[in-house]
Amino acid sequence: MMNKHIGSSFDDFLKEENLFVETSAEALKRVIAWQIVNYLEQKNLTKSVFARKMNTSRSQLDRLLDPENTNISLKALVSTASAMGKHVHILIK
Repeated sequence: MMNKHIGSSFDDFLKEENLFVETSAEALKRVIAWQIVNYLEQKNLTKSVFARKMNTSRSQLDRLLDPENTNISLKALVSTASAMGKHVHILIK
């Protein structure tokens, strides 16, 4: 029996298994959450202080930091980046 995935890419496999969108979204969210946590550590900021800087609640920040919660609005992303002194750049390839 031949393996139909030999020679195909991992992305092709995920697409065939209908997992590509979910997996890609979670991977992106993990990177975003990591960048925020890294910023907080570098600046020695607590979540509460950073949430105030973002003009949001601590619970909203916790949702942004949850790598499995991929429901993030562009507004929340831009607000977070702005509070970090950064900009959001989105590239669709």
